[in-house]
Amino acid sequence: MRTCPALTARRCAGRAWCHRRTAEEAVMAAQVTVGLDGSEESLAAARWAAGEAVLRGVPLRLVHVEEWPNTPEIPALHARTVYERAEALLDDEADRARKEHPDLEVTTERTRGRAADELVAAADEADLLVLGSRGLGGVLGFVVGSVSLSVVGAARRPVVLVRARRPAPAASAHGIVVGVDLHHPCEPLLAFAFEEAAGRRVPLRFLSTWTVPASYGYAAVVDPGIGEELGAGVRVGLDELLSPWRSRYPGADVTVKAVVGSAAYQMTEASREAELVVVGRRVRRLPVGPHVGHVAHAVLHHSPAPVAVVPLG
Repeated sequence: MRTCPALTARRCAGRAWCHRRTAEEAVMAAQVTVGLDGSEESLAAARWAAGEAVLRGVPLRLVHVEEWPNTPEIPALHARTVYERAEALLDDEADRARKEHPDLEVTTERTRGRAADELVAAADEADLLVLGSRGLGGVLGFVVGSVSLSVVGAARRPVVLVRARRPAPAASAHGIVVGVDLHHPCEPLLAFAFEEAAGRRVPLRFLSTWTVPASYGYAAVVDPGIGEELGAGVRVGLDELLSPWRSRYPGADVTVKAVVGSAAYQMTEASREAELVVVGRRVRRLPVGPHVGHVAHAVLHHSPAPVAVVPLG
């Protein structure tokens, strides 16, 4: 098994484990990292991540976390079985990635600790972390596990969640849908979206929502022009926000749309015709733990397409 050359290996109970880097040792590497646990969802994430690494021209790093502590005493036979399964999982997926993408550099890593903590550390050391999302049978939408939500809410780098079985997309499904909140800074979100679109050579669709303020009362009902004026103002704001980015990416196919209603609902609907959805997450320090935000949370649960969550600082 190839291990990440930037990490130092240590011996633990007769097995080689990748050492968790300290803050001083950790240096972000140009790579795409994927968390593997052997589930169908994580395997789908690994395949998506391999394609993403090729698009970016960076190595792919496969990480398996042994949840620790789990039990006070682990029988030696069981420990050996866990070790062998992890080895086989990483080797098989590394071989698959190399076979499908012959020029792709692939490294593997085993580590142990609390899965969310280890994956957050892995995310912060890479360009992008990719995780799988558990499916919910034939029901549209999916359950995002506590580990995935913890990682998305705490990582300082973008995280993408991938479904194992995506419902058949609409015939018109293509391009990247990006949710924009004009009331908050979103430069990291825009940078990520434009880079993704340039690498994939697909259109970018920016979506922003608006609602009629309660203070308008019945005026908006009596005069529909009020709503039209508000929507036009949002479109102008989007155009102004994107103007410098269009200059930096002159070949980008960019459209903007301002719609009335709930941002969570509108983004979920738009995701049905996208190959990737991009949403932002404001970084908050809360006593109860990381916060994802209701829009990102809704999209993560209901988008049939992979969802990238970008921390906004």
